Amino acid sequence: MNSNTSVSPENMSSSSKTIVWFRRDLRIDDNPALAAAARDGGVFPVYIWCPKEEEQFYPGRVSRWWLKQSLAHLEQSLKSLGAELVLIKTHCTLSALLDCINATGATKLVFNHLYDPVSLVRDHNIKEKLAEAGISVQSYNGDLLYEPWEIYDEKGQAFTTFDAYWDKCLNMQMEPISLLPPWRLVPVAVTGTVERCSIEDLGLENETEKASNALLGRAWCPGWGSADKAITEFVEHNLCDYSRSRLKVGGNSTSLLSPYLHFGELSVRKVFQSARMKQILWRREQNSQGEESVTLFLKAVGLREYSRYLTFNFPFTHERPLLSNLKYFPWNADVNRFKAWRQGRTGYPLVDAGMRELWATGWIHNRIRVIVSSFAVKFLLLPWRWGMKYFWDTLLDADLECDILGWQYISGSLPDGHELERLDSPQIQGSKFDPEGEYVRQWLPELARMPTEWIHHPWDASHTVLKAAGVELGLNYPKPIIDIDIARERLREAIFKMWELEAAAKAATSDGMNEEVFDNSVGIETSAIPKVILKENSSCPTYSSNDQRVPSFQNGNNGSLHRKRAKCVEEERLPAGKPNNHNKQAGTSRGEEDLCSTAESSASKRQTISRMSFSVPQSCSSSDGRPMLECESSDMKRSWQEKIDLEQTSSKNGN
Repeated sequence: MNSNTSVSPENMSSSSKTIVWFRRDLRIDDNPALAAAARDGGVFPVYIWCPKEEEQFYPGRVSRWWLKQSLAHLEQSLKSLGAELVLIKTHCTLSALLDCINATGATKLVFNHLYDPVSLVRDHNIKEKLAEAGISVQSYNGDLLYEPWEIYDEKGQAFTTFDAYWDKCLNMQMEPISLLPPWRLVPVAVTGTVERCSIEDLGLENETEKASNALLGRAWCPGWGSADKAITEFVEHNLCDYSRSRLKVGGNSTSLLSPYLHFGELSVRKVFQSARMKQILWRREQNSQGEESVTLFLKAVGLREYSRYLTFNFPFTHERPLLSNLKYFPWNADVNRFKAWRQGRTGYPLVDAGMRELWATGWIHNRIRVIVSSFAVKFLLLPWRWGMKYFWDTLLDADLECDILGWQYISGSLPDGHELERLDSPQIQGSKFDPEGEYVRQWLPELARMPTEWIHHPWDASHTVLKAAGVELGLNYPKPIIDIDIARERLREAIFKMWELEAAAKAATSDGMNEEVFDNSVGIETSAIPKVILKENSSCPTYSSNDQRVPSFQNGNNGSLHRKRAKCVEEERLPAGKPNNHNKQAGTSRGEEDLCSTAESSASKRQTISRMSFSVPQSCSSSDGRPMLECESSDMKRSWQEKIDLEQTSSKNGN
């Protein structure tokens, strides 16, 4: 039974003044930082927008649209409780916080944790500076079921496989407490000057973007109030069928909760508890389908948890692979192929449909995310960081940690991820996940009249069939950008080249020959992974058990984690007239279904490019000089860099 606690004004200390720093926790319900501040006394809520500090992970258009709507909703909610949300646009978050402290006389700052590398560094520095100034700083877990520093194996080392991590989580005790919204907030009087601004002045949306953004409002309702309705609707009406419907690539077959979770409009603890209660009920009713659905849904929640766990314990993973041998992989930095992939002009219908839906709506099904990202990495050999950053720029639910996990999983960079040599045919994937071709026809109108038999491989159709469908390959729909057999051979050659480079690198180093190579298909060893030591700042007088930990490494060299070379296993060919069902069944630990939701989010729209950041090539026209597709409308044009500084990319990312 859940124990709900709320805040009563009688319990408040009127002399206390607390700054509540909102970030990606834009909700009133079950917000630990807000609840703590409301319990102690006066509250000064603030949201600080600092584009400069976002660096290469400046949010994309649709993500900024969601943020703007969510802030407006939060502003109204706080106002109804008696406190006004102060919005600040600045070049330095620390300076803005100090201005708020000086203007209000506040003696305390509270916020909820974030786990991405940029936030970890910023938050740690802010805590140190404010502690030096005598300001009490306390932070809370408002984003996860368990903090990353709470889950380690028997040797005290970080897990590197999801199944082992999630099993440990499910066997741990979780506090069954849900913090209800405070029913009143005591505002803090402002006696000094704070350079506040309106939501419009934050610059989250410019005039050229508003027309496209207006379409988003027809399909989505940002805000914590809408998030509460969304989880209720899903749990009561769609959760029971989740095990059967989640792999349908068309329609709303998933929970659609990821944007709400990313912006903290929805408590992950509330999601977990709501699903668990249903599972208990269905177990009593002997509803096996409902039970399985909850298990699979909670595994998706667990993958989100694991993404933050991985990023916290291995903060280099946003730019380097976890498996060190992949730094020798000869990626093909081909700008034109990257452009064709982005524009949905690869000649593979399922891939192209997914990329066009992504551009038009800011959303694609988890299964499609896996398919299009795998195509970029395995067929085109494009650097996985390019795809990661493009997802960041275009997804509504763009989430750096989930994006890192997804792209590393697809590129063979994780011990339990896809084997690097695994190459899945989009034709076979289409036959399995879009058997009637409805999804392809929706997003590729030029193929709308293609018979179902040929919809996923029009290049095999006869001239008569193509003519009847109005399809002219190479004219109104492109021929395949690469033949699957050629792609398979080039992938194999690249893997062999990687092994050669790795062997040469080992031979050139005195200690390289002592490295141990592990097999991903059997028990995964973790002894070679650098152990994480949690720094506790003893000089900070405000440290508590709730506070954010900071990771450091006993051995900073992550180069000792390897996957043993596996045989190149060619994908099964598609028998005539029959779809291939080579994927593992739902629920298996290594099946693609388990991680289909992890390729969620990333690709940067950088307004500020740091010296150490790497370039992602982008452009607004096709390689032959034709104007870009209609879906790449003028209001979304970017200043894309056409030249790749490969030396900078190599030195930065170890490739």
